[in-house]
Amino acid sequence: MVDMDAAGGLATGGLIAGAIEKPTGHAGEDHVGTCSDCGEATTGNFCANCGQPTHVHRSLLHLGEEVLHGVMHFDARIWRTLPLLIVNPGRLTREWVEGKRTRYVSPLAIFLFTIFLMFFALSFAGDFVPNTTSSIDERIANAETAVAELQSQIAANEPAVAADEPGAEGVKTGLEAGLAAAEGQLRALQEAKADGPRADGLTPGSWQANMADTVHGENFHVGIGDKKMQEKIRHKLGNPDLAVYKFQQTTYKFAWLLVPFSIPFMWLLFVWKRGFTLYDHGVFVLYSLTFMSILFLALGVLGRMNGWFAGVLGTIGTFAVPVHMFAQLKGAYNLSIWSALWRTAFLLFFCLFASTLFVVAVFYLGFGV
Repeated sequence: MVDMDAAGGLATGGLIAGAIEKPTGHAGEDHVGTCSDCGEATTGNFCANCGQPTHVHRSLLHLGEEVLHGVMHFDARIWRTLPLLIVNPGRLTREWVEGKRTRYVSPLAIFLFTIFLMFFALSFAGDFVPNTTSSIDERIANAETAVAELQSQIAANEPAVAADEPGAEGVKTGLEAGLAAAEGQLRALQEAKADGPRADGLTPGSWQANMADTVHGENFHVGIGDKKMQEKIRHKLGNPDLAVYKFQQTTYKFAWLLVPFSIPFMWLLFVWKRGFTLYDHGVFVLYSLTFMSILFLALGVLGRMNGWFAGVLGTIGTFAVPVHMFAQLKGAYNLSIWSALWRTAFLLFFCLFASTLFVVAVFYLGFGV
């Protein structure tokens, strides 16, 4: 079922993005006369003083067109922006900074809309957590299969261990550790089944049930905030499904925090080079985050497919991030290959740090406030 909050967020994001963009819609027929907005004399499709189209539509069909444009932000500029964002982000960033802006969607508008679109699509596709709709009997059967497979692999590895082949002992140790974990999971599921239905309504043996038991246990401690804040966090984590929902909602509502968190790190990469401003770094960050959102959206949707295709997507996603960063740095700032390479390495580290700050902020806003 579609998350209505996410659907509302999508519409809001599209309308915000449309509102901050300078309108470039079709003016219709030429109308010579007076602008209906500012009263200036007009001689063409647009008022030279305020920019309003001289042909003012008053049909229901045009109202629908404006709504679709506001939500979908669908015009010719998107088809010039997206290809460059994917294959030549450096040129897109550089040209926007240099003032070639009427041909492209602004970095802030496309960032806002992409963030809302991403969370809408992922909400429609399902949660970020594993599917727990299978019964406890099915999970026990899967755990038994995993134990049997690991036992078979250990038995198949015994001749190599006996022959003292290089690496065979290490493989055996790894398989035995995996077997011990699988057997522990199987025992936990069997005990959960024997205990019967839970009073809190959670499925026995599910990750939600395990998390709720951990949070309500005596050894669980919240190490941040005062006592009141710790109780709020404990209460929300005690309902795992609600906690995941709150985290998702807070993440997309405050995704814009990634921008101010990231700009200082970009400034550090160019602190000794003249000619670059914080605005330039902001444009870089917005376009970069937009690409990452599109990539995450594509991987999240396509990655739900089973088989080898999911593995290929994971490999593509792993390499796409640094490659895109390198290409955007090199093109946007006119860097040499070496300068772009070492900055890419540092930027990857900075991204990890900024992401940590963002997660901490989201956790505090979603659970502690």
